[in-house]
Amino acid sequence: MKNLVRKKLVVKIWMRLMRVKDVDVANDEFREEHNEDNLRDGGVNEEASVSMLDLEKDVDVNYDPGLWGIINDTKRVMLVKKGPIKILKENDEFPKEPNRGRHFSSKLYTSNRPNGEKQERKWLVYSNELDKVFCFCCKLFKHNPMTTGLAEDGINDWHNLPTKLRDHEKNPEHNLNVVKWVDLQMRLKQEATIDKQVEALINKERIRWKLILARIIGVVKTLSRNSLPFRGSNEKIYEKNNGLFCQLIEFLAEFDPVMKDHLRRVVDKEVQNHYLSHKIQNELISLLANEIKEEIRKKILKAKYFSIILDCTPDLSHEEQMSIVIRCVDVEDASEVKVEEFFLGFIKVDDTSGLGLFKRLEDTLVDLKLNIDDIRGQSYDNGANMKGKHQGVQRRLLDVNPRAFYVPCGCHTLNLALCDMAKSCVKARNFFGYVQKIYTLFSGSTHRWDVLKTYVKGLSPKALSVTRWESHIESVRAIRSQPEELRDALIEISNTSKDDVVMAEAKGLCFNALEDFEFLISLCIWYKILDKVNWVSQVLQKEEIDLENAIIKIKELILFFEELREDGFLDLIEEGKELAKKVGIEPAFTVKRVVRRKKQFDEDVGEDA
Repeated sequence: MKNLVRKKLVVKIWMRLMRVKDVDVANDEFREEHNEDNLRDGGVNEEASVSMLDLEKDVDVNYDPGLWGIINDTKRVMLVKKGPIKILKENDEFPKEPNRGRHFSSKLYTSNRPNGEKQERKWLVYSNELDKVFCFCCKLFKHNPMTTGLAEDGINDWHNLPTKLRDHEKNPEHNLNVVKWVDLQMRLKQEATIDKQVEALINKERIRWKLILARIIGVVKTLSRNSLPFRGSNEKIYEKNNGLFCQLIEFLAEFDPVMKDHLRRVVDKEVQNHYLSHKIQNELISLLANEIKEEIRKKILKAKYFSIILDCTPDLSHEEQMSIVIRCVDVEDASEVKVEEFFLGFIKVDDTSGLGLFKRLEDTLVDLKLNIDDIRGQSYDNGANMKGKHQGVQRRLLDVNPRAFYVPCGCHTLNLALCDMAKSCVKARNFFGYVQKIYTLFSGSTHRWDVLKTYVKGLSPKALSVTRWESHIESVRAIRSQPEELRDALIEISNTSKDDVVMAEAKGLCFNALEDFEFLISLCIWYKILDKVNWVSQVLQKEEIDLENAIIKIKELILFFEELREDGFLDLIEEGKELAKKVGIEPAFTVKRVVRRKKQFDEDVGEDA
């Protein structure tokens, strides 16, 4: 099935690029029917191939001579192959003249010689459409105007027709046309016509270009599938920095005779259009993307109902891009019905308000020829422009389609809950501030990073993620698993650094963080919390997750927090004490003096500052 789709895709793109209809498919079939090594003998360039392919287009030929119209080479060959068609009717019931009752007689297909011999007039043809007779060979091969009329508009003067036929047979121009007709007929039977030779050459070139195009499409698909860049600083074959596309083409040419021959022609300038430029690359990418979108659209239409998932983010050029994902039930395989998510691309948006995003969504659905009334679900992040109950995208879609049930993104909601939870506690904010400072100190200099690698053999410190709070687990894990080694690295930097600021920061982190029992307790608490939250977040992001299991995992997380709050703190204290022993500090909280405001003489003695 995949090979069939691939073959159809190659043909569609070939038709688009070459602007030629009715092209046969299949790279594999070409290999079987034609020896690719023989393709090197061809010498027709791409543009010549395209122009000559016009000779192959099917011509709708009416074999009635009165309807031949303008006769080109292709039509002439087809008519000669078919030959003159003799119209015979029972009892010679041809149309009669209104007044005299005369009509054409099939006896005129034969001429009577003076010696009594009868000879067939093979060249004489009758037109049912015009009720006239024509000379087959003169109408096809006439070079100069003829006076008899049999080569032009035909004759229906039935009374004088026998005489005119005898005169026409004696005409030298007619005899010359008969010779041309017989000569072409013989050459066609021997398949030795110039057109036949051209046709064979065209077929050879067409096969070669299809094979080349199939390989170019394969390179485009490979680079696109792996999100790799195509171009370099130039686009010339066998030059440095010409990009991955050209380099893969060169790599193929080392083992593939078709591509090797093509690059030889390009280098020797035998062909002008080589299909390796950036314009062709972009066009192929666009054509492939359109074909993929069309296949996705067919699956969505077959499923009938679908859900949409939208998200917005600015790109590197600071333009807002909205991604659109459609979720539906794939029913193509009746034995295995499954839920699929299809990414349809990024859409540039200028208006990020609820109305602007909704209008952009509507336009996209119209372009995809999808009915907005078939939406049964919508899911976005928790931004006011997306989930707003009055002006958000979800509200505007519900106004149009009340059955488009809204479900907020579970992972984003969980992330926001964790973020708000941490920001509500000053100690938590201080803790993560120290975690980020530890990474910043070591990563700010290659020398300091070398000192870190000398002492720390395991995980390296990680920077805190700004958007994904549950991923803070990676930063906390690196410190939680090796606090003693990190402390020693900080001491080394504080003792050897020539930068007073760096020395002070290293001492401060060592004293206020890694040698502080409260920080070690926070390390244990947050490691346990983030480890559980991150696991649930990863489960919620799996493709096979369903609503029932998602609810179960969320309830398990809530239960975990409740149990941790009730009786988990004592266990965390014990873990903190173990870390304190490794670091070599007293496992006790530092007693901080409460700062009180000095009382004035007129204040109540019992009031606290």
